[in-house]
Amino acid sequence: MASDRAVADEALIRSVFDQHGRALLAYATRLLGDRQAAEDVVQETLVRAWRHPDVLVNGRGSVRGWLLTVVRNVVIDRSRASKTRPAEVAESVSAPATVGDHAELVVDSLVLADALGGLSEEHRAVLVELYFKGNNVDEVSRELKIPAGTVRSRSFYALRTLRRQCGMGLTVGEEA
Repeated sequence: MASDRAVADEALIRSVFDQHGRALLAYATRLLGDRQAAEDVVQETLVRAWRHPDVLVNGRGSVRGWLLTVVRNVVIDRSRASKTRPAEVAESVSAPATVGDHAELVVDSLVLADALGGLSEEHRAVLVELYFKGNNVDEVSRELKIPAGTVRSRSFYALRTLRRQCGMGLTVGEEA
């Protein structure tokens, strides 16, 4: 008996799609400007119609009018939902490889923290002021009460030491 109802509901939805599917898709595409998204909206509309088959056969009002209203409501729901979550980023063939996952970032942070611990206090203080606090050379000079040239020199040697400790090697022009 339950399977008879399921077969009847499926036949009803197929009939609704045959009669109204093109109009629903055209309306959703016009609202969204994206055929794939419109197809998703039509599918959701048909699922809602399947959940409420009585609306389709009760003889009150226009079935197409009800379906078009559902399409509009689904589009509105999708729009509201998209505003509450971060924007989606389209994938492209030319897109650069994704940055490492969270675990890699944690490992990198631990390696960097360990490497910073291996620096002299003077070198570490300069890097903290420059890179973690975002101060420029003159501000670091005033904060640490050392000449600006010393700030540059210490940052150069501290970064070179960090590169070595992190296995990044030397850049062109640096001596071992």
